[in-house]
Amino acid sequence: MEKRYKVLFVCLGNICRSPAADGIMHHLVAEQGLSSLIEIDSCGTYGGHRGELPDSRMRQAGAKRGYNFNHPSRQICEDDYYDFDLIVVMDDMNYEKVCHRAPERKYADKVVRMASYCRHHTDRTYIPDPYYEGREGFELVLNMLEDGCQELLEVIKNKINSGS
Repeated sequence: MEKRYKVLFVCLGNICRSPAADGIMHHLVAEQGLSSLIEIDSCGTYGGHRGELPDSRMRQAGAKRGYNFNHPSRQICEDDYYDFDLIVVMDDMNYEKVCHRAPERKYADKVVRMASYCRHHTDRTYIPDPYYEGREGFELVLNMLEDGCQELLEVIKNKINSGS
């Protein structure tokens, strides 16, 4: 069996942005018949929500778009740096924490910002945390994640096709 390309999405608590990105990417990958080639997971830099389902507001907003966000929260661990090919963070605070925790510098090189994949929502350099926002905040985040995940999937497909 071919090696699977592994992507890890990271936000603060793993209850809003990263499980939404995880669910959207799972949906896109399945739609294109690539589930055997691409593995997706998510986690947070903070472990206080460990084992909890995503925020009910995010689950509700996602369900309206046909997504099922049911990933239980977990905190990033050292093995994640070894296991994943790409670590996609939602904002600068996550970027700094994830890079700082890397066991060696070469693993920090796997860390990228989700907003860098957005092609239509280019007015922000980060995916905002909707936790303290109203319904509009969750909708904005989903719009940005759909945009970014589509581009990220194209990048991953190119890597798989080129063998890199």
